[in-house]
Parts: sequence; C-alpha cells; structure tokens
Amino acid sequence: MFETLIRGATIVNAEGFERRDVGITNGRIVALVAPGETVSARTVFDAAGAYLLPGLVDAHAHLREPGLTHKEDFSSGTHAAALGGVTTVLDMPTDEPWTATADQLADKMAMAKDRIHVDVGLQSVVSRDLSRIPGLLDLAPVSFELFTADVPDDFLFATLDAVAEALKAFAGADTLIGISPGDQSILTGSTLRDRSGTIAAFQASRPPLAEANGIARALVAAASAGTRIHVRQINSELGVETWGRLRGMADASVETTPQNLFFNAGDYEMHGANLKASPPLRSPHDVDALRAALGAGLIDIVATDHAPHTPAEKATPCAAFADIPGGMPGLQTLLQVMLKLVDDGLIALPDLVRLCARNPAERFGLGRRKGKIASGYDADMLILDPRQSNTIANADQVSRAGYTPFDGWIVQARLTSVFLRGREIVREGELIGPKVGNIVTRES
Repeated sequence: MFETLIRGATIVNAEGFERRDVGITNGRIVALVAPGETVSARTVFDAAGAYLLPGLVDAHAHLREPGLTHKEDFSSGTHAAALGGVTTVLDMPTDEPWTATADQLADKMAMAKDRIHVDVGLQSVVSRDLSRIPGLLDLAPVSFELFTADVPDDFLFATLDAVAEALKAFAGADTLIGISPGDQSILTGSTLRDRSGTIAAFQASRPPLAEANGIARALVAAASAGTRIHVRQINSELGVETWGRLRGMADASVETTPQNLFFNAGDYEMHGANLKASPPLRSPHDVDALRAALGAGLIDIVATDHAPHTPAEKATPCAAFADIPGGMPGLQTLLQVMLKLVDDGLIALPDLVRLCARNPAERFGLGRRKGKIASGYDADMLILDPRQSNTIANADQVSRAGYTPFDGWIVQARLTSVFLRGREIVREGELIGPKVGNIVTRES
C-alpha cells in the first residue's frame, strides 16, 4: 500500500509525456503505475485531465537573509516559491555578510532550519582569499559564485589571470562555479566618460560587449583549469553568439531570466525602477535573439534572479539610474511566465521541465533526487490544470517586494496543488500545513 497515490494525470518530464499514476511512500516516488491498475493508498488525489510536473528548481534567487531581511527572508521568499511551484530554491550568497567562509555558510544553514516552506540549496561566494575554499567544499554548497564586475573588491576577479587562478583552486573538486559575465574595465571606463546618471549611461556601462567578453573569458579559463562552470543570465545577441561559438570548449552551462525574454529597454519608460536590474534590458533585437536561442535549445536553464526590494526602496529618488536598487521578484511567477512561453509556442511543456527542473537539478548536484518524476526521486510535484486560466496580479504576490512586472498577464493553465516530498503544501493558491522545507546540499 502506498501512502499517497496521484492518479489520472499526464506526467510531464523533460523527455516528454506519459500517462501513469504515481505512488508515493516516505516522501519518495516509489512506483509509476499503469492507468487503471488496481492499487491501494491511504490518500488518493484525483488529477484526471491535469498535467503532473516535477517541482521547479530555481537556480538563481536572493532570499536576502542574513542582514537584509527587510527586503525578504527565508520564510517570505520560500512562501512565494511554494505558491509559484518552485519546490527547490538555490540561494545566492550576496547577503550581509556575503557567504564567504565555512562558518558563514554553516550559520546560514542553521538560520534556515524550520523556517522554509520549500527546500533550499545554498551557494557560496569565491573571495580573494582562496584558502577558504576547502572548508566550504566540506559543507557541499550547491555552487560557488565568482564575480568579474560590479562587486566589492574582496570578491572581484576583474582579469583573465584572476579568474583563471581562482578556477585552478577548484581543480579536482566535484562542484560548480557560477560566473556572472561582466567586464570591470568597461564599467569603470564608461562611468568615467559619462556621469549623467541616465538610463542610457547605465546601459552603456554594462553593454553586450562586456557580457560577451565575460562569457569568452569564463569559457577559456574553465577550459584551461578543467573546471565545471555555469554562466549567469545572458541577455544579448552578442552574448548568445559568443556562447554558441565557444560553449564546447569547457564543461559549461548557461542561464537567462524570464524578464529578459519579454522586456526590452523601451519598457523602462513605463516600469522604470521596477525593471531596473543588472544586466540592463537590451534592444528588441536582442530579445528576439535570446528567444530564438531558447527555442533552439542553446539556453540550458531559465532562473529568476529573484532579488526583491521594498516598494519604498524602489521609489526613493536616486541621483543616477544606476543607483536604484537592482532586481525584482520572480519566484512566485516563474511557472506562470514560463507557461506564457508555452502559450506563445516558443517552447513546449517538456521544455519547461527541462529548463526549470531537470537541468538545474542535474547541474547543481541534485539530479538524483530532484527535477524528474521517476521512481526513487523526491515526490516534489505540481498539478497543473490546462482547463483553467490564471491571471498574474500584484495583489496576490507574497514577496516583500509587493509587485510583479508581469501584473495582469493571463496564462492558459492553473496551478492547483504543490507537493513537497509527497506532502501537499499548496492548494488552490494557499499554503497548507507547516513549514517542511529542508536544506539540500550537493551530491558527490
């Protein structure tokens, strides 16, 4: 007898569709049962006519704890994630303080205990003190993050030599290094040339050239060092072209974000500070190129860069556009916006699972338990009803940011239930039950 049986749904994995009922015991999927086969279970969920997807894995989010909890914290951020069908959140290390030492990582793990609604994997930052790496590796963070521009000096690797030397420190380590592709020399030079503080000056300081050079540098350095890397949120045609030409040089993957697949620089006129983030939004031509790359399979992962700020922070007047706090919420809307891409015909449901569940789980060391509906995997699943539509609304957002740039968008499907390790945690848009999220670490 199973503890739980979900019957009647069509399973959607990255490989395609399958009609099976799902048996769950002890938080794991233990059987995929042929439709109509007689089995018994203590609890049965009838999902006839619906799709059953793996829970999403957001590979790039900022939960803002410790130190920035007026913006978000473990509880509020994972609440938003749960409502959006994200059952595993991979949390970036740029809080206050940045997660740069083993003690800081251990403290962060302890802070999250018993306070998270979904599972959370933690990421550590690479600091200039490379002697910290072995102690951090012992705690198995899901990734290390290396920055090449626009960060404090302690965490800045501004040259090819610096990036290469940092990657060499990971030789032989079973881990992943996320690299944000910028160019500090362009940022510095542009800022000296244009101090106007305009949107145009912000865009010029972080142009496609900087992204492309950052991608090339990351791939060449990774090839030289023999390390596994993940290139963060590209969004320009030049960046896509560079990635396409050089990606085979190293063990590398790449991500983009939902906002960069829909918005362009002209949208600053309407949304202003609410869309301000880095990298800046690009031209419509760049958006078209990015969408084409997604449709062609050149993009491995779509992640949100969930980076909330309070409404007051976004509304505070700044002398320069670059000084506006950068980032926007995204955890609660990831599934909905990806479904909009399905509605648009750019991707299909199995592509959504590949980009937002299977690939991030596999790449960040969780691929034997997350990202797939199969025997032995965690029973993290979403029931999606294609017979209902859903409207994204500011009023429904639970992040402390209090808004979404996708307000008013209509999606032709509705998330009706979310399961975390076999326990239903969301029903019809509402949290049910206690916080049952765990800290997950990279599998060796």
